[in-house]
Amino acid sequence: MTLVRLNKALSEAGITSRRKADRLIEQGLVQVNGKKVFELGIRVNPNKDKIVVEGNPVTFFYKKIYVMFHKPKGVLTTLSDPEGRPTVGEYFNNYPVRLFPVGRLDWESEGLLLMTNDGDFANSVMHPKKEITKSYLVKVNGKPEKKDLDKLISGVPIVGGKAKAVFIEKVKRPETSDQYDWFKVVITEGKNRQIRQMFAKIDMDVMKLQRIAVGRLKIGNLPRGEWTELSENQIQKIYQPDLPEDVLEKKTVLAKKVVPVEKAKTKLSKSQLARQKSEKKFEIHKKKIQKTVLGN
Repeated sequence: MTLVRLNKALSEAGITSRRKADRLIEQGLVQVNGKKVFELGIRVNPNKDKIVVEGNPVTFFYKKIYVMFHKPKGVLTTLSDPEGRPTVGEYFNNYPVRLFPVGRLDWESEGLLLMTNDGDFANSVMHPKKEITKSYLVKVNGKPEKKDLDKLISGVPIVGGKAKAVFIEKVKRPETSDQYDWFKVVITEGKNRQIRQMFAKIDMDVMKLQRIAVGRLKIGNLPRGEWTELSENQIQKIYQPDLPEDVLEKKTVLAKKVVPVEKAKTKLSKSQLARQKSEKKFEIHKKKIQKTVLGN
């Protein structure tokens, strides 16, 4: 097995986060093969090295876990909170492996939250270049006009940069009122409180926000506070965009219109030009000799 940093090994074993693992190492509470270690960058082989934390041997678990969790409103997207507020970590206290959230949902929001012990998977889902769609059901305190929604599609400035939705549609709900509307909003970014900030730019307050899908993985009827492990087929759905066909076709056309920038031609030095000229003369001379031999 490839050597890994000690803090990463402890994190993947479910002992603690990498940051807290560094603190344990600095405090001399971690032993590797019977010796206390204080060096933060030390690398270990979890298959061979005996690692002990605060007197307890560490057992490594390498199976990758992927979970869909229905985060309730009023729960922090973190594993622990110094102020004692409810966290998503509390729902997995008895799980045999340390799972961490992929991305975040704010305190007032609810819905689909992915949990895993696979850092590479988490990075692939959160990386902006992957453009993983996140779909939300949004209730606002008013009735935005089409021109307002078009602004959200085009993009509006928020804290953290410009943000936009890739798709918005009005949805019908049993509790519809003349005072507010419901929308399905799809984004590919993950800026802090992005949708709330976006609607604030068109003078609308978000009354309710629920993430209903990541890619084409939908939360369905999963009850609040409950979770389920994902199958391989469900994991693949995460990478499939939750967008109508016409929107997908438009994105494909735009991608094809991007003209690649031609690579700048490298300017050869005098010595390189001379070598190139010499090689050409050699090839010409070689062909003349071959003709002479064949002619004889």
